[in-house]
Amino acid sequence: MLTLAIQAGGNSSRMGEDKALKLLHGIPLIQHVYNRISPIADEVIITTNNPDAYRFLDVRLVPDLRLGRGALGGLYSALSAAKGDLVAVVACDMPFASSQVFRSARTLIITHEADAIVPKTQYGYEPLHALYRRDACIPPIKNALDNDKWKVISWFEQVKIHPLRVENNEIFWNLNTPEDFSKAEKII
Repeated sequence: MLTLAIQAGGNSSRMGEDKALKLLHGIPLIQHVYNRISPIADEVIITTNNPDAYRFLDVRLVPDLRLGRGALGGLYSALSAAKGDLVAVVACDMPFASSQVFRSARTLIITHEADAIVPKTQYGYEPLHALYRRDACIPPIKNALDNDKWKVISWFEQVKIHPLRVENNEIFWNLNTPEDFSKAEKII
């Protein structure tokens, strides 16, 4: 079973408003992500501490188990809430997220007996567009949180990560500013 977890817990400080709900071609940004990735999932959840704002998507809404712990806390909440052993995690602000990357990752996680398949570009890992084995990843993430670590990749050395080389960096583009939205409007 594959769970899709869309993380929508950020502060959107550079945007000045909840970017997940900001309209991109008349559709909330998070719905672009949902529309692109949800067809491959058996279950969809959204991690958020503002559930009323996301009820329009009619999916299970999950609050942070560790408030104020950023993206790593959101990842922990997503994996803890997932029903599937495989959890595709994607940030709510990636309108070009790729279901094909997750399809490839699903095959690779089995063939490489990995705990996570994390795309890697010339800029580094993309942990918020990655596939995780729930049971293998929860304990090291909890340990990282318990030890006051904040980086999303701070626990990677404790599990078997298989990097997935991806050439198209556009799929990982986070829309963080009004200027980013303007550029994305022209691309979509």
